[in-house]
Amino acid sequence: MADNPTNQDDLALEWERSLGPGNAIFGKDEQGADVWQPEVETPNTTSASADLLIDRILNQDEIDNLLGFSLEDQTISGTGGVRNLVDSGTVSYERLPMLEIVFDRMVRLLTSSLRNFFSDNVEVTLNGITSVRFGDYLASIPLPAILNVFKADPWDNYGIVTVDSSLIYLVIDVLLGGRRGHTNVRMDGRPYTTIEISLVRRMLDIVLGDAEKAFEPISPVKFSTDRIETNPRFASISRPANAAILIELHLDIEGRGGRVEILLPYATIEPIRDMLLQSFMGEKFGRDPIWEEHLATEIWQAKLDVDAVLYEAKLPLRDVIDLKIGDTLMFDLKSDPMVQIRCGDQLLTQGRMGRIGENIAVQVARPLKRSRTTIAMFEQATNSRRDT
Repeated sequence: MADNPTNQDDLALEWERSLGPGNAIFGKDEQGADVWQPEVETPNTTSASADLLIDRILNQDEIDNLLGFSLEDQTISGTGGVRNLVDSGTVSYERLPMLEIVFDRMVRLLTSSLRNFFSDNVEVTLNGITSVRFGDYLASIPLPAILNVFKADPWDNYGIVTVDSSLIYLVIDVLLGGRRGHTNVRMDGRPYTTIEISLVRRMLDIVLGDAEKAFEPISPVKFSTDRIETNPRFASISRPANAAILIELHLDIEGRGGRVEILLPYATIEPIRDMLLQSFMGEKFGRDPIWEEHLATEIWQAKLDVDAVLYEAKLPLRDVIDLKIGDTLMFDLKSDPMVQIRCGDQLLTQGRMGRIGENIAVQVARPLKRSRTTIAMFEQATNSRRDT
């Protein structure tokens, strides 16, 4: 009975009626065998839309790229996609507009300074400003390299300037009169000698000096070399998990060059973070020392009217109106009263009245009374008035 095609068709129709319409159909596969195919109710679509849905199916490579597991993405741009969101090593870079302007200014200063130092045409370019983990950066430094640990005063913290091996050999060749041009330098991996480190340190002093000039409009700072290391493990200035800002500079001299990297932990620039968050307005940015000096000079030269008040009392208006020539006013004072020295309504100090020659003088008898209103209280009162 199972071999009879007619009976099988009848049985299939009975099963289809029992399941209800639109639930299953009976058909044949490519070899001609009978198969059951469940039917799913879908809206009527044209063949073009069906082809479009088929084309939207992602293959394995596209899925890997979306999730960030592509080997190409990891080698070129680190991690990406969903993996970039869950990776604990990824650090979000806080955009600091002033910091970008500072290092753009440093590039211009450094280009001029290194041209005078090398007596040759030097091109300095800013490759980028990124945010990294301190421990990941130390692990990624290719050896051999020279790391200059410097201290930032008065920020009271440290930073690192790293010079790669290609630039180190280039500096040594140029300063010692070696061959210039397109020549390949052999990286033998040997430790650097004292003379080589001293030559590179001269360039590092120029880099730190121009960095001071670049930060000067925002906050005066002094970058002084603390020590020079050739092993990244001995250049630890922060915890491995702490975030830091990495500034990559590229130096090029007649086709040869290398990288200079400046690492600033976020703790180092925290004292000037509010200034770095400001927007760039015009050619002048940050603090304006010329205006501050001018304002201070004008304040010191300003003239004030000072009053010496011997006695002050309130009288009824009718008594003041009835005053005549020869009337006497009684003051409730002692024989040697204290005189109040005022500037407007503000009491400055007290003194004793006397005479010097034909002039009446007041001798200051008590310390100057300073105002208790601080700048913070003044700003808070100003903001409250604006809110109201």
